[in-house]
Amino acid sequence: MAAGCGGEVEVANERDEAAANLFNERCSGCHSLEAANSYGSKPAGQLDGGERTNGPNFNDRQEAPDDVLYAIRNGGFSGAIMPANIVVGEEAQQLADFVAEYSGR
Repeated sequence: MAAGCGGEVEVANERDEAAANLFNERCSGCHSLEAANSYGSKPAGQLDGGERTNGPNFNDRQEAPDDVLYAIRNGGFSGAIMPANIVVGEEAQQLADFVAEYSGR
């Protein structure tokens, strides 16, 4: 189980639990992902508008591991808001795999 603000979530294994906690710590200010107990971005179903800092809602949007890793390394796809290298090394790959596994559900 991964603990976060307001509750706990069930994930498949310890690696996913570590990634859920990492997502919650580093990404939840802008991104939503229920598997990480993170609700920091646009409400489900809202595709346009919102605050400039609202990142994609990963409950709605499916991602591929390579795309997530690219975004982590390069500060998203526009480079305007997300900090580059918010996590690095093995943690970056772990986070990319986690987002790809649990996004779009």
